[in-house]
Amino acid sequence: MARIESFLSARQFLRPQWVGNQLYFISDLGGHLSLFVMDEAGSVPQPLLPADIALQNPDLIGGEAYRVFPDLGKILVMIDSDGDENYQPMLIPQEGGFPEAAFAEALAEYRVHLAAADSETGNVYFSAESRRESIRVAFRGNLTTGSLQKMFQSSWDPWVAGVAKDHSQAIIMDSYTMGDHVLYLWHEGGHDPTLLYGKPLEQRAKGEQVPLNAISDCCFIDENSLLLRTALFEDTYGVGLLHLNAPSQIHPVAVKGIIHQGVGELVSLKPLHDDRFLVGYNIDGVSWLYEGSWNPSTKEITLDTVICGQAPLAEGVLKAVSYDKENDCYALAFSSATSPIQLYTVEGADRKTVIQRTRERALGLDHNRLAAGEDASFTSFDGLRISARLYLPAPELGYQGPRPLVYYIHGGPQGQERPDFAWFSMPLIQYLTLRGFAVFVPNVRGSVGYGLNYTKQVDHDWGGNDRLDHVHAMKGLAEDARVDTSRAAVVGRSYGGYMTLTLAARHPELWSAAVDMFGPYDLISFMERLPPTWKPYFEIALGHPQKDREFLQERSPKTYIEAVQCPLLVIQGKNDPRVVEAESQDVVDRLRSLGKEVEYLLFEDEGHDVLKIKNRIRCYNAIADFFVKKLRP
Repeated sequence: MARIESFLSARQFLRPQWVGNQLYFISDLGGHLSLFVMDEAGSVPQPLLPADIALQNPDLIGGEAYRVFPDLGKILVMIDSDGDENYQPMLIPQEGGFPEAAFAEALAEYRVHLAAADSETGNVYFSAESRRESIRVAFRGNLTTGSLQKMFQSSWDPWVAGVAKDHSQAIIMDSYTMGDHVLYLWHEGGHDPTLLYGKPLEQRAKGEQVPLNAISDCCFIDENSLLLRTALFEDTYGVGLLHLNAPSQIHPVAVKGIIHQGVGELVSLKPLHDDRFLVGYNIDGVSWLYEGSWNPSTKEITLDTVICGQAPLAEGVLKAVSYDKENDCYALAFSSATSPIQLYTVEGADRKTVIQRTRERALGLDHNRLAAGEDASFTSFDGLRISARLYLPAPELGYQGPRPLVYYIHGGPQGQERPDFAWFSMPLIQYLTLRGFAVFVPNVRGSVGYGLNYTKQVDHDWGGNDRLDHVHAMKGLAEDARVDTSRAAVVGRSYGGYMTLTLAARHPELWSAAVDMFGPYDLISFMERLPPTWKPYFEIALGHPQKDREFLQERSPKTYIEAVQCPLLVIQGKNDPRVVEAESQDVVDRLRSLGKEVEYLLFEDEGHDVLKIKNRIRCYNAIADFFVKKLRP
């Protein structure tokens, strides 16, 4: 019989940084995420943090999880407490040790994110959320001098999106919702930052529509010009050129030398050195990364080298990449649907030397028994193409007849399910196929990866057309002879948990079981329970708890919960600051008061995720056993 331990025996290797002759990374080698280092030539990884300190999922942190400062002999690490997401910048010796606050108590009342860092100068840039009021502050600190200065303050989301090479200027991006961004220019020693591009929300007339720009990744190419990523010219994002002395107009920049094909987005633009840049794409969910040159005469970027996208780094997801200037090489973490995360280095002037530094595998499992998945994209009720994949048990497993269905919904809502073994979903998908289930994974409207317009369609429409996409998908799946939709379950995390509750309550005829993982139940109480710095965003993207009260009630699973017919499993982390424990407790209490069948699994030492190995084993088994019991594969 398949065991989830087979998958979890493959350790996580995340956020690698190559410094000198050593490779630093985050891993769960000790049962939870921590920081490690090993020699370039290979050695037993050395832990750098005390065993009782657990790091958070780097994908949730926002910004960098850590940065090595070799000239200082220090490492800056962002640390919270068992998933409460109250990150603090802590310093440890480069050889490892006990964390100490990087700036004493100056940031103690903030939830802090590391936006940028310069290992040579010791300059660090933070986005800090007040834990007391709806205020966010951009700070610049210096680890050499211990200085800390406020750069910009806003009720929204100020983020240092680019820094000049000499640190005399910086671009601060203030974000209202996805794609709706305003840029400010900060000068060292100057007055308050000046508005550079866009129209601040407080200057807009009531109901005024401002074109979305989706600006990010601002790269100084000289003291007066920026290259940046934007959706101004292409819905799937492109590169723009902005001159600081004439910022009202951003000019399109052609990107030449692309060899990939498919549907997707430009997702990253990073400076390397001189006129060299890294340009990243998400194409049909898989990663492509190029190196190329900026030509100021022709105003073009020419891509000339593939770093990721071709074998052996093909048909998967680039989890992270870092460039080491001293060695002129890359360290990266890469995963696919059937392969756990591996660490690689890409070396040589031609970037042809690709060295796999780890050999993680699903222990005791024949690779042929894993499900690679197949494209299952469909046309929804209104003609919109929806990307999706269907994972069926491998023929070698010997299952006969139509397979009961597990319908998996990603979080976000502005997220994307990709062929990525790294986090929660893919081990669960593989484990369920081994136990005889078909698993359907859609990226309905609101998902990233298919253009800004596609992503924005979920704003102020939770439980609207996104819900109808799911219902329409079930109609198509009912026509697939390999799938038995009369035995169907739905599962999701975070927003996916919200949609799970919504579908179970509003379309009860579709489901024989449901698993809600930390999903909002009552959108009004969910909004009230959010950290104060997160409320302004959700008041625009989801709805205002007073002005839009009737709408939020109409879109809340709570309104329809009496109609739930199937058994429900609810899973929650006690320390979750995003969907607090009381939200899930409310679901459970209400269902039990109605005499409905509901089970509750609470993790005392987790937040908005399930990360610790012992908890992951318990969680995966609880979900799979629940589905086996209710769907009888």
